Amino acid sequence: MQSVDSILPKKVRIDDVIREVRSYLENPDLELIRRGYVFAMKHHEGQWRKSGAPYVDHPVATSYLLARMRLDAVTITTGLLHDTVEDCATVDSEMVKELFGEEIASLVEGVTKIGQMQFSSLEHQQAENFKKILMATARDVRVILIKLADRLHNMFTLEYVAREKRERIARETMEIYVPLAHRLGMQWVKTALEDLSFRFLNPRAYYDLVLRLSRGRKEREKYIEEVLALLKDLLGQHNIQGEISGRLKSIHSIYRKMQAQNLEFEEVMDIIAFRIILASVAECYEMLGLIHSLWKPIPGRFKDYVALPKANMYQSLHTTVIGLKGERMEVQLRTQEMHRVAMFGIAAHWRYKEGAATDKDGQKFDWLRQLMEWHRETEDPRAFLAGLKTDLFSDEVYVFTPKGDVLAFPKGATPVDFAYRIHTQVGGSCVGAKANGRMVPLRYEMQSGDRMEILTRKDQKPSRDWLQFVKTSTAKQKIRAYLKEEETERSLAAGHTILEKELSRYKLSMGKLEKAGDLLRIAQKYNYHAVDAMLAAIGYGKLSVKYVLQELVEPEKLEAGPVESAIDRLLKPLKRKKSESIKIQGIDDVLFRMAKCCSPVPGEAIVGFVTRGRGITVHTADCAIAATLDDERRVEVEWGEGGGQKTVATTIAVLAQDRAGILAAITSAIGSLEINIHEIHSTNLEDNNAEIHFVLEIKNIQQLQKMLAEIGKIKGVQSARRLRG
Repeated sequence: MQSVDSILPKKVRIDDVIREVRSYLENPDLELIRRGYVFAMKHHEGQWRKSGAPYVDHPVATSYLLARMRLDAVTITTGLLHDTVEDCATVDSEMVKELFGEEIASLVEGVTKIGQMQFSSLEHQQAENFKKILMATARDVRVILIKLADRLHNMFTLEYVAREKRERIARETMEIYVPLAHRLGMQWVKTALEDLSFRFLNPRAYYDLVLRLSRGRKEREKYIEEVLALLKDLLGQHNIQGEISGRLKSIHSIYRKMQAQNLEFEEVMDIIAFRIILASVAECYEMLGLIHSLWKPIPGRFKDYVALPKANMYQSLHTTVIGLKGERMEVQLRTQEMHRVAMFGIAAHWRYKEGAATDKDGQKFDWLRQLMEWHRETEDPRAFLAGLKTDLFSDEVYVFTPKGDVLAFPKGATPVDFAYRIHTQVGGSCVGAKANGRMVPLRYEMQSGDRMEILTRKDQKPSRDWLQFVKTSTAKQKIRAYLKEEETERSLAAGHTILEKELSRYKLSMGKLEKAGDLLRIAQKYNYHAVDAMLAAIGYGKLSVKYVLQELVEPEKLEAGPVESAIDRLLKPLKRKKSESIKIQGIDDVLFRMAKCCSPVPGEAIVGFVTRGRGITVHTADCAIAATLDDERRVEVEWGEGGGQKTVATTIAVLAQDRAGILAAITSAIGSLEINIHEIHSTNLEDNNAEIHFVLEIKNIQQLQKMLAEIGKIKGVQSARRLRG
């Protein structure tokens, strides 16, 4: 097994970078690379990493990883300079532009974090930085490749970071950078990031697997050699030229299989994979037939990614057979070009000449452009991060259009997602769908191989209910945009009526005021670009009419008492005694309730919505139901000083092996964190498993997360999660 640590030398030097660049570029601009190195050395002088190493080691290692991706000299140099603007007080973008040119300055700016803005939360900062990177990637895809190399080296040195920050970075890497590398087709980068994240998120399981794999290393090496000899002999008998290699699967992929199939390590069969690289597609299929004649294939384990490539352009034939000594083993067959794409992904399909990218193969990454297009419009940082993770989710289904074209969707996508992919108008007017000629509901989760057909009707409009089951960000954004436009029209009419009525009390004509420009002046004073925008805000209750009247009516003529806004009128009958647990837009005497659909726990991100007759309903920021609610009814809420002093009843579900002592181990882990258990319910499942539900008294989200992590470490526990609703 090739260890992830073998990707990088322990100490990377600039000579290592140059040697790597020379291995794949004929006439690289080595002078540019050396100038970048000298500049980085000078300006990072006196700076140190948490590991105690000179800071310049990081940009040198980043540039080495970019060379491993087979990128151009400009990108390699950017890797050397990528932290200078952000971390060196003596460097700014203009200096980089003057010394290294506009192309490198633009790339450095693209990967530089936003440092001068004030953020409401770490999540907000994270979202804005990712959004900035995506916008820069829209101009030049190399930005995201530099960011991946930067993150990969940071993961190699993550052990020196404080534990809480270490786990946060590892989780972010697993949730965003790993699927991003996968979607970009960069297999070795994805595998390395995945294993390194696993090492820090679950070190006990990681090192246990490393130990188990090391014990049988010699036997497996001997087995690989024997199989390689048989495969080489098979090639020779049929006069086929090819490269053959054998390897162990990655640590995290083995762990994922153990968890998914509830297997002990000894029960995992196909942890060895063989790869055969051939000259042509025809030889790939020919060799597949020869392998199946030599060893029995396992039904259902053959995958043809040559005829039906993955969305990230990956192509190979995969088959699992009962091989030598009755062992299961996977064999992959591909051409040299397929192998190049599998290893380098998007980097293999982009070429740079005279500072400009030529993207003949760019259409293969339309998903990246779509991703950036809709995220350009997403202002809510929580919605942005949730959508980003959904769009990058690695599990995919492949469905056919009526014309036979293949489209990729995230697992769980529905006909509505399909309809919006075809066209916004098709999505908004869809009333039904057919999968393989059979009528299916709009909530139907599409399966790979489905041939989809959408039924439309001219008078059909998008429904708010669709937001509860659509999967793709594109569909969600289009539906929300329609609903917002529709709500704006209603609010505009309501605002017009409210203002006209109030103005008439002072014998003022709304038409004359608008013609004279008075209403536009007032709108602009309150940061509305047009009168209609101000009227819509009045209709929503975002702006009180009293502020408009104060600009038009002399103070002594204004009637006593403030004019109530729409939200004021909604909340007036719902006043309650002051509470220390929730603060609502600076108001602390309004009735509120916790949403049952997501059961917020003190300390986690929350958001409130005005509910007519019921005050403020508080949801978690990532609640699926909250995502379907009208943004104009949304109010900012936060936990007050007393938010974490009371416990909240929270239910968790633990999936575990049904064996003696497992319940005692789980309750012991819960008790060690001083958490009170209210109720326990257990359900026996198939395969000797049980699902156990615990109703607990939780103080805050940190306590909940720590408890779930501790339970997840118990042997025999497959998953521990919080139940909502």
